Amino acid sequence: MAVQRMAGQDPYFPGNGDPRYRVHRYELTLDYRPGPNRLSGTARINAIAGLSPLPEFQLNLADFKISRIRVDGRQPHYTHRGGRLRVRPAKPLRAGAAFTVEVHWSGNPRPVASPWGGLGWEELADGALVASQPVGAPSWYPCNDRPADKASYLISVTTPSAYAVVAGGRLLTRTNKASTTTWVYEQSAPTSSYLVGLTIGKYQTVLLGDPGPGGVPQHGHIPARLLPEFSRDFARQPAMMELFQELFGPYPFEEYAVAVTEEELDVPVEAQGLSLFGSNHVDGARGSERLVAHELAHQWFGNSVSLADWRHIWLNEGFAKYAEWLWSERSGGPSAGQLATAAHRALASLPQDLRLADPGRKAMFDDRLYERGGLVLHAVRCALGDEAFFLMLRSWVRLHRGGTVTTRAFTEHVGRFAAEPVDGLFAAWVEGAALPPLPLPGARAGG
Repeated sequence: MAVQRMAGQDPYFPGNGDPRYRVHRYELTLDYRPGPNRLSGTARINAIAGLSPLPEFQLNLADFKISRIRVDGRQPHYTHRGGRLRVRPAKPLRAGAAFTVEVHWSGNPRPVASPWGGLGWEELADGALVASQPVGAPSWYPCNDRPADKASYLISVTTPSAYAVVAGGRLLTRTNKASTTTWVYEQSAPTSSYLVGLTIGKYQTVLLGDPGPGGVPQHGHIPARLLPEFSRDFARQPAMMELFQELFGPYPFEEYAVAVTEEELDVPVEAQGLSLFGSNHVDGARGSERLVAHELAHQWFGNSVSLADWRHIWLNEGFAKYAEWLWSERSGGPSAGQLATAAHRALASLPQDLRLADPGRKAMFDDRLYERGGLVLHAVRCALGDEAFFLMLRSWVRLHRGGTVTTRAFTEHVGRFAAEPVDGLFAAWVEGAALPPLPLPGARAGG
């Protein structure tokens, strides 16, 4: 497993996260009442100080009432303004010291403001969901909100018994008590704060396919009325899982779940071990099947192999986009080459002012980043040939499982599998803004 390294402040979101320490584990105990949209919680956060003593540190948490904070059992001084919880322990923490933070909070959760609208905890007509990418996690729990700080999670949620709680990870227990039920999930793999997924609703649970001995359990959680359409739209997900394990390597987590809300979502949302879809993504005609493939692929690219910071987001979205093309190619649809040709034609008619290596905060979710990212992978495949390309991908996933990566690391990794230098390819496709010519099989790696 890759070693998680300390990294600096995220340049796109300098107010989020604190690079002076890292979290090892979060233990969240939550109570949520859907009617009044009332959340109360306790977080126990096990962390490790960095290379310098910590006289104070920061967590991110939205506008909740805080009733108690302890650091190693002692009451610290703290301030809580503008989504930042600044904590000064009674005694400075030694460099490299393990420490524990306990936070009790309550209030009415709501999305946090962002350039893309509200992010994080969203109250639904009858339930709730969490869609945190990239900075919505503090809308519901205190965290070191930076993608490079990955931790394990234990999440306990108590809610009225009419509701199901779905979270990424393995369901450990479900305990009924009077009119409430407590659901406890464990996510043991290192997880970025924005990838902690959760939804609360009236769901019916189904098993997708038969995982067989040693297979990956896949569950769907959907409103009962959508079950017929869901059964067709997601019928081929087990085949996708088989294909992606063949191409990318073993599925990196214990199980995988998809949940469909009663309400529409602009786009599906990936979380670790879980993807959230809107009712508009279920039509009974496989109209969103490419998105089913896209979200599944994120479990390898983005969730297991994660970003060192948000400048490198094309490593999430470009890889997931190319996975859509690979699924199409292997399931009887247009080939990756045909889809690359269509994407290249579309990009050629759009402004040529986006650099994948550093798209800027405003453009990090631009459609062009997704399509051009997919074309980068296709260009690498054309340069390396299929055998070396897929060997390279499996090696990339294996080496960085549970860790964080950068564009430079990927460039260097590809170079180890190429017969010729790939510097020119990445300079043109990733560093430059102008759209290079359409990649063709057998193209030279440097051109």
